[in-house]
Amino acid sequence: MEEMEEIEIFIVGTGICGLATALALHRKGIKNVVLERSESLRASGACITIRTNGWRCLDQLGVGSDLNIYRRRAETRCMRRSDLIRILAESLPLGTIRLGCQILSVTLDPLTSYPINQLQNGSAIHAKSRFNLSLIRSQVLIGCDEANSAVAHFLELKPKILLSLSETRGFTNYPSGHGFKMEFFQVSEDDNIMFGRLPIDNKLVYWFVNQKIKPKASIYSLVTCILVTRISAVIAKDPELIHKLTLESMKDFPTGSGGHDKKHFRKGSVTVAGDAMHVMDPLVAQGGSASIEDGVVLARCLAQKSRINFFFTADFGEALDQYVKERRMRVVWLSSLHTLIDSTPPLLVRIICTILLMLLFSDYAAHTQYDCGRLWAIYMM
Repeated sequence: MEEMEEIEIFIVGTGICGLATALALHRKGIKNVVLERSESLRASGACITIRTNGWRCLDQLGVGSDLNIYRRRAETRCMRRSDLIRILAESLPLGTIRLGCQILSVTLDPLTSYPINQLQNGSAIHAKSRFNLSLIRSQVLIGCDEANSAVAHFLELKPKILLSLSETRGFTNYPSGHGFKMEFFQVSEDDNIMFGRLPIDNKLVYWFVNQKIKPKASIYSLVTCILVTRISAVIAKDPELIHKLTLESMKDFPTGSGGHDKKHFRKGSVTVAGDAMHVMDPLVAQGGSASIEDGVVLARCLAQKSRINFFFTADFGEALDQYVKERRMRVVWLSSLHTLIDSTPPLLVRIICTILLMLLFSDYAAHTQYDCGRLWAIYMM
């Protein structure tokens, strides 16, 4: 009789979100497997910016101390993306990551409602089905496969919209030391071209240059400013109108991350996280930190249901719905920042975003101090 391999959770993608989610689940004692389409771990991109909210999550995952070389109290720091990927991967048990497994499509088994994941080589990972002469039971599928996500396509999320931004990033190494302050430096010209610099250590400096495309920028900004000032004064004391504006904004948000309805972010026992759920504008600098938050919250929600109900199938949906509920307003917040930075949204959408940020999130920098909660939360039985 063939041995059955019990795998509670499949995660697609070994980016920062996928590995952080896998590690969070591992810390909660939930076995999982991470599938990666390439033959090696993906560490594309020069660096990753971690905000205070991101450091909180890394501490919850137990790897914050391993990254202390980059940390300077509770501020924004930059690190090599490959270093973060390596530390997250090395913290996982051997065999957690499976390379060379690309998922092309996802369907639900009509009998069990478990996800069936079609792989590039024609094989399938399916609950109680053969896979390379073994049996694998899959209960939950989490798509952390970035913007062009096969899992997001299965969930029918809105397609991503290209950002009107051209950016170049890189590192400069100063063998004798750079002499810059260990802080973020930024200059801009006419709000179209921006240069930023952030030292990583005493010799290595991360930098970027970007240019935004702003059609009709001057009259657009002027009209927006006038309307926001007048409209916000009218609705500031009308809770019902604020509520309607919030629902209206959530219907179309985010332009880069595809919808906020919880029934779209979850189908059966399938959901998404990270860029597959919410693509972040690089100028917001929250892509990595927000993705790590997703992993912490998702693991906490699944662990709560597994502890109380021992993972009966019907509870997967409840756990994933709780995850979506906890992340919804956070995604709205960050997506509003994205919409204000981007130059392409319709004027009305831009006005609504501005008003909501003024009324609900008055401190622009508060998004960096956000606390998604503890991974080790205690739940009452």
